[in-house]
Amino acid sequence: MDRRRATAYHGGMDWDLDLDARGLICPLPVLKARKRLSGMAAGQVLRLLADDPAAVVDVPFFCSEAGHELAGTGEEGGAQVYLIRKG
Repeated sequence: MDRRRATAYHGGMDWDLDLDARGLICPLPVLKARKRLSGMAAGQVLRLLADDPAAVVDVPFFCSEAGHELAGTGEEGGAQVYLIRKG
């Protein structure tokens, strides 16, 4: 699996998979993240890119409700970046 390092987001945290949800509006970024996370093992990290303004509320809420950890956040090229560790 292609692991990458998220040095700008959370102290050098690695992630396992990327999901580019830029251009999608609520609720699609969260729905796509849920689907991608369902195929991942517990403890793996998904890096989600989103530019929907609602994502700043939706992603943390989704993580807390679904039992995932929002392990880091940041910004990259005008998009929000979320590192989600599967619970």
